[in-house]
Amino acid sequence: MQREPPKFPCEIDTELDRISSLPGHVLGQILSLLPIRDAVRTSALKRKWRYKWSQIPHIVFDYQGISISSQDQTTIKNKLVNIIDHILLLHNGPIYKFKLSHCDLLGVSDIDRWILHLSRGSTKEFVLEIWKASRFRNSKNLDLQHVTLAQEVFEKLLSSCAMLERLTLINFDGFTHLNINALNLQFFDVGGVFDDVSFENAFVLALVSIGLYVNVKNDQNVSYGSSSKLLRFFVNLPHVRRLEIQSYFLKYLAIGKVPSKLPKPCIDLNYLSIRLNFNDYEENSAALCLLRSCPNLQEIEILVRPEEQAVVGPVTDFWEDDHWKCLFGQLRLVKIVGISGIRSELDCIKFLLSNSPVLEKMTIKPVSNEGGWELVKQLLHFRRASIQAEVFHLEL
Repeated sequence: MQREPPKFPCEIDTELDRISSLPGHVLGQILSLLPIRDAVRTSALKRKWRYKWSQIPHIVFDYQGISISSQDQTTIKNKLVNIIDHILLLHNGPIYKFKLSHCDLLGVSDIDRWILHLSRGSTKEFVLEIWKASRFRNSKNLDLQHVTLAQEVFEKLLSSCAMLERLTLINFDGFTHLNINALNLQFFDVGGVFDDVSFENAFVLALVSIGLYVNVKNDQNVSYGSSSKLLRFFVNLPHVRRLEIQSYFLKYLAIGKVPSKLPKPCIDLNYLSIRLNFNDYEENSAALCLLRSCPNLQEIEILVRPEEQAVVGPVTDFWEDDHWKCLFGQLRLVKIVGISGIRSELDCIKFLLSNSPVLEKMTIKPVSNEGGWELVKQLLHFRRASIQAEVFHLEL
C-alpha cells in the first residue's frame, strides 16, 4: 500500500481558505457587513486580504465600529479624526454610502473636509449624526436645511434647545409633525412638506414665515366635521407681529370649518403676507377671516397663484357681501402681485380700498400686461375711504 506524501502547511491553508477565492464583489459585501474596525483588521489575515477592505462601498463610523478607551474628550476627538482620515486616504473604490454617527465629533471642522472629499466621488447617501442634546442647551439659533431626521430625533433636538430664539427649517425629510414648544422662540421660518404644525408656549414668538410646498385637498365630507386648522394654528400665537403665509399653507389653514373671525384678535399683527388662489372659496374664507381678525394691520401683501385660477370654479360676490364690512384703522400699505383681472380679485381690491381710511399707497402688479389699460380704468373708479390713498399699476 502506497502512502500519500505529507501535505505542506501552505497546501492545507489553500484547501481550508475557500473564502478568499470568492468573487471580489461578494467579498466586498461580506466586509460591508462588518464594523469598519473589523473590516480593516482583515488586512492582517494574509497578503491576499491586504487592503481588500479599501473597496467596500458602504462605510459606517459609529460606536460599534470605533471604540476609543479614554475619558479625555480631546484625545477621543483627535483619535477619531485620525482614524477617519486614514481610512478615507487608503480607500480605493467608490463610496456609495457614508455614515458618521458619533457625538464626540460635534463641532469638528474636519467634517467639512470629509464632505468635500465625498462630494467629488460617487456617494449616493450621506448620513450625519453627530449631535449631543446637552450641547444644544444654550443654542439661540438653529438652522436646519436639507436635512433628514426621524420624528423622535427632531423632537428631542428641539426640546434640548431651552434658550432657542430663532428656528429655521427648510427642505427637511423624515419628520412631518411640527409641534413647536419653545418658550423663548421669537423667529420661526419653515418651508417644506409636512402634515401639521402647532405651537405651545410660544408667548414671545413675533415673526413667523410658513410655506407648505405641496398642495392639500380640503375634503368637504371630512372638513365640515373636523376642527379648524385656522383656530388650532393661532390659539397659541398671542403676540405674533409679522406673518408670512407662503405656497399652499393658506389651503392648509382652510381645512375644517373656517370661522368669520378668530375668537381672539391678533392685536399685535401689523404685517401680513398671504399667497392666495382667488378662485378657491375656502382660501378666500381663510384670508377674509385673517383680515377681519387683525385690526391693527399696517401692511398687507397678497401674492396670487395664477397657475391655479382655472382649477376651481370662479368665486363671485364673496368680497361684496355687506356683512364682511370691517375697518382697517391703521392700514397704510397694500401690495397685490399677480392679478389677472378676474372679478374676485377686483372685489378684494375694492373691499380693501373702501375699508382703509388711512391708506396711503396700494400697488397692483398684474400677471401680464394684456388688458392693462382696462384694469387701470376699473381701479380708478373704485371708492376709496382714504382721501390720500394712491393706487399704482405696475407694468411688467
